[in-house]
Amino acid sequence: MRIVIAEDNVLLREGLVLLLTSDGHDVVAVVGSGPDVLPALLEHRPDAAVLDVRLPPGFRDEGLRAAILAREALPGLPVLVLSQYVEETYAAELLAGGAQGVGYLLKDRVSRVEEFLDALRRVGAGGTALDPEVVSQLMTARHDPLQALTPREREVLGLMAQGLDNTTIATTLVIAERSVSKHIGAVFAKLGLPPTDSGHRRVLAVLAYLNS
Repeated sequence: MRIVIAEDNVLLREGLVLLLTSDGHDVVAVVGSGPDVLPALLEHRPDAAVLDVRLPPGFRDEGLRAAILAREALPGLPVLVLSQYVEETYAAELLAGGAQGVGYLLKDRVSRVEEFLDALRRVGAGGTALDPEVVSQLMTARHDPLQALTPREREVLGLMAQGLDNTTIATTLVIAERSVSKHIGAVFAKLGLPPTDSGHRRVLAVLAYLNS
């Protein structure tokens, strides 16, 4: 994939470049401040962007704002956002524009190389990759009817919201795939969501609920 990176920390930025190029990707631009992000994205029109939420000069939400503007100008642009902490408001705002091709990870995930690269591949393919901590906070912010879910159904919901398919969920929880399907059916019923066989549409439905 052709990738644009926006990160002000020099060590992390160079580490990302090395990691991505070693994995066969083409880093077409690297920027370190908020005002440089959108012009770089519009110029290079990459296959994906990896952006820090907080960038100079304000270190508030410059990266996120650029991501939102870029997705308005380039609909469907895959964006993987990195953040030092779980910032629920930022995550909700990014997801408000639609979860297709969106990822939100804590920076410590970058050190877990395979997890990070897998998340980038999913986002680049139009999928979703949410950090488990982000999902947990979005779920915690909701009280009812999430309280009606069993502990196992909450586990399944959290993994679904991360963008994982049934097979991966079954492997993660060490249960049969048919059991995963039953739990998903129960989750949809309790949350009042329409049943669907599409993995992507079901993630969108779950995220829409968690973000509502």
